[in-house]
Amino acid sequence: MHPRFPSNQGLPDRMAKLVLAGKADCPHYAKAELLSDRLQRSLPDFRIHKISILPHEWRKWLEATCTRNGWKHERSPLVWRELVHQGGKGMLLGGFSDFVEHCQDYYSITSDMLTDSMLAVAAENLETKMNIIAEEQRCLNRIEPLHIWISSALNPTCNFLIPNLLSAEVFPHVSTISLHLLDLKGNEEGLRGLRMETEDLALPLLHQVSIHTDLDQAFQGADVILLLDEWWSDDGDGEEQKKNVKGMSDRYIEYGQLIDTRANKEVKVIVSADSFANWRCSLLLEHACSIDSHQFITMATQLENEAKAILATKLKVRTSDIRNVIVWGNISGSFYIDLQWTKVFNYDGAIKGPAFFSQPALKLLHQRKWLETDFQDMARRRRAEAASKSCRAASMSAADGILAVLAAWNGGSDGVFSVGVLCQGEYNLPDGIVLSLPVNFTGGKLGVLSEATIGDELKEKLCFFARELMQEKELGSEVAEHGLL
Repeated sequence: MHPRFPSNQGLPDRMAKLVLAGKADCPHYAKAELLSDRLQRSLPDFRIHKISILPHEWRKWLEATCTRNGWKHERSPLVWRELVHQGGKGMLLGGFSDFVEHCQDYYSITSDMLTDSMLAVAAENLETKMNIIAEEQRCLNRIEPLHIWISSALNPTCNFLIPNLLSAEVFPHVSTISLHLLDLKGNEEGLRGLRMETEDLALPLLHQVSIHTDLDQAFQGADVILLLDEWWSDDGDGEEQKKNVKGMSDRYIEYGQLIDTRANKEVKVIVSADSFANWRCSLLLEHACSIDSHQFITMATQLENEAKAILATKLKVRTSDIRNVIVWGNISGSFYIDLQWTKVFNYDGAIKGPAFFSQPALKLLHQRKWLETDFQDMARRRRAEAASKSCRAASMSAADGILAVLAAWNGGSDGVFSVGVLCQGEYNLPDGIVLSLPVNFTGGKLGVLSEATIGDELKEKLCFFARELMQEKELGSEVAEHGLL
């Protein structure tokens, strides 16, 4: 026998907060529903929440609800009272008979509905529920998801990237995402496994996952493209390296052509690679002429964070306490770490302040020779050292860099980022090369920051980086065309 409630005498009607749940085709649920409607009309402060469950889902739903609340109940409907003013779990009232008795005892309202009417209302309830579900499905089908394509999707970086990529933090204004996994090595079984694992994450924004082992549909309708391809190995001989450069060139030329004809014109393209990153981005730009060049970038965020980690150790702060590091140059070649805008938070020195207080890094680092020599060398070696110690590529930091840039690109940020972009006269650099420069993101758009101070030494470095990139570009073209190296 279910517990009876104490009398409501002396208690305000607003305390009555009931939940009525039942099978959509249940006659007793239909009768209880109409009785609850009468109560709400008679008692303005009376509130009841109704839950209609499809017949084939009822048993599973009922078992889960009773297990969660520690109840025992077997039939439709199920009625309980929400203890909203006591902060506790719901108190079970019971089934149809218990609900009718409760209404008659405490509110002097009962139901005289005939059986035929109960059956008619139950049938109407089921039809209404099915129509609602069909309409919801039609709405879902009308939703246009954001399309994200990832090349070389079996790259270990994806294991860290995917769980955090499909999130409101990275895509704050997106309701659903379709993820397209591309692997041109033809490992369809591996892609199936990755798709299953992605689906098992039950990410709220995930609409669907598709897998591709060829370029037949590559980048179709793409809104975001993440290129993780990697060919290079220092172990090969000259012939092997020549073959790699040729394959890389052909692949990125084809990527550029496909992006130009198939992708959304507002597509965001990120190249993430340890070799020839700037040149690869240049190839895309040369063959995707109909898309704004500032929608193609190559990442220097990994280098920024590696430099921050070195500085943090030196200054005895957290890596996250170092902000606004600039990387100039060739991301996978010669580059320079510039601290002219770098801020340090939470530094334990003579001057202290609240959490938002920061100090210029150059005022705290007095060893200028160390900054120009050892620090630069440590930044160049750090990724290789981390990979050597862990016996794997630095996939975690690569994924984190991609996520940080995408989050800023989609949501805006007042921070400074370093990315490889096509030079268009900034800092008197030659046009047509992709060079890492300081940028920010506002309103979904990338803008190169032109306020950096360029002294004679930095100017000389930038000229050297530009020459190196032009030579790299020319050499790559020669290899691709004539097989030279």
